[in-house]
Amino acid sequence: WRLQHGYPFKLNPVLDPLDQIECRDALLNSDGSEAVWPRVSVVIGNPPFLGDKKMRTELGSAYTEGLRAAFSGGVPGGADLVCYWFEKARTQIELHGLGAAGLVATSSIRGGANRKVLDRVCAMTRIFEAWSDEAWVNNGAAVRVSMVSFGLASQGAKLDGHEVGVVFSDLSAGDGGQQDADLARAVRLSPSGTAFIGTQKGGAFEVGGDIARRWMLDPNPHGESNGAVVFPWINGLDIARRPQDLWIVDFNTRTRAAAALFGLPWQHCAAVVQPQRVGNREARTGEAWWLLQRSRPELKAALRKLPRYIATARVAKHRLFVHVPSCVLPDSQVVVFARSDAATLGMLHSRFHELWSLRLGTSLEDRPRYTPTTCFETFPFPAGLTPADTAHQRTEAVAPGTGCPHPNRLPEGEGTVQIPADLETAVRVHAIAIGRAAKRLDDLRERWLNPPEWTRREAEVVPLGMDASPYPDRILPRDGFDKQLAQRTLTKLYNERPAWLAQAHEALDAAVAAAYGWPDYSPQMPDEEILRRLLALNRERAKH
Repeated sequence: WRLQHGYPFKLNPVLDPLDQIECRDALLNSDGSEAVWPRVSVVIGNPPFLGDKKMRTELGSAYTEGLRAAFSGGVPGGADLVCYWFEKARTQIELHGLGAAGLVATSSIRGGANRKVLDRVCAMTRIFEAWSDEAWVNNGAAVRVSMVSFGLASQGAKLDGHEVGVVFSDLSAGDGGQQDADLARAVRLSPSGTAFIGTQKGGAFEVGGDIARRWMLDPNPHGESNGAVVFPWINGLDIARRPQDLWIVDFNTRTRAAAALFGLPWQHCAAVVQPQRVGNREARTGEAWWLLQRSRPELKAALRKLPRYIATARVAKHRLFVHVPSCVLPDSQVVVFARSDAATLGMLHSRFHELWSLRLGTSLEDRPRYTPTTCFETFPFPAGLTPADTAHQRTEAVAPGTGCPHPNRLPEGEGTVQIPADLETAVRVHAIAIGRAAKRLDDLRERWLNPPEWTRREAEVVPLGMDASPYPDRILPRDGFDKQLAQRTLTKLYNERPAWLAQAHEALDAAVAAAYGWPDYSPQMPDEEILRRLLALNRERAKH
């Protein structure tokens, strides 16, 4: 203003000099010990966000290891960088006279390993105000954030601007009574062996379907087909959008000499993967460059006897579950459930499991992320249909219109429904009802995704030396329908959620609610009431 109006300009500071601000690490001292913060009443900040998987790359191995060692008692493995600031502030409240802290984090602070730091906050003090899920723009990327205030403040609790009785560590709220659905109290129930993260490539092992099909017809010097090491492949996009027709080279545990006998797949890996992998800081990844970084032998063993499995994208806008043939190798962005029956698909795709997974999972940017340990292994399935009850993986086929007194029946001729085998009579009735509702949902979706009027089926390639193709038929667009078919995706379907889809889900939810023994269930039942009941089941089963 002075310059614009011709007045003499003179710097006349009214603030104290900022000599007291020190430029140093807020978490670690130079010797690797935990840094000491000055004694203050309140800390307010927006700590840096960095995902757990990127910490080593961005901060260096030495710093990352030192940070994890210094905070090993308070921050669990797998937690993001921002969690260390929450734990540091909590420690200051507990030991060094800090009164309260208000920190910004991504919304993933509410679940998984990240939420453990808020568990510790709530165990020692209280969250007195929070905004659980707010939009944030960072370098043009849409991110969801949580803002959390915790400490010794005496004011009443608020969540998202509303007065509440208590704010839980997952940034949900209750009235402070015994009936609250504090899902931080949920514990793991299911034994391992059902839900898995898919294989992790660690390099460009994937190729287009046209290349893979040519490889299948190329002979090798030892007489084995390339079909032994090349498989159809899916990642999260194949579930949420359209199949990409990608295949992947997986030498499994073969030695370098054994893998080299598969000529064309080996040539691809030597030319494309080897330059990416040699010198990797993880010794096995760099030395055994022709092998997938994480081959998941336990996953493959679980799928060995199944004709198909259930899959969901780890990160997606909508929580979608689909059947996938077992010959298709899943990527690490896919969560796999080693069950082939429609009843299990139905329970996973019910409103009950969706609510549970949204609250106990984490998020990436603005998309929910499914974590098997917190979303699946804590989920209380209906009695008699738990993962432990169906661990044998055997199924039985139920013909249309038979074996079930309930009206959830498919039209005649639509095929049998697979349910877990060897169930008690009362449980079997519910499994049939759930299986039929799930199959109807799946059939309707498939008819919408791939209308016969727009598509044709083509038999997949027969690998050299085989009499028939081990792969499912390809679904291709009829002439002139390429663009229309490209728009048919599950994400678009669930964005629109037409009446027929909503009705199919309501029928499925009613069948699952009956299996829980909830005769009062209706689509209008509040989410919090459902979660309260599920948590009560989880806690009850944890006692046994």
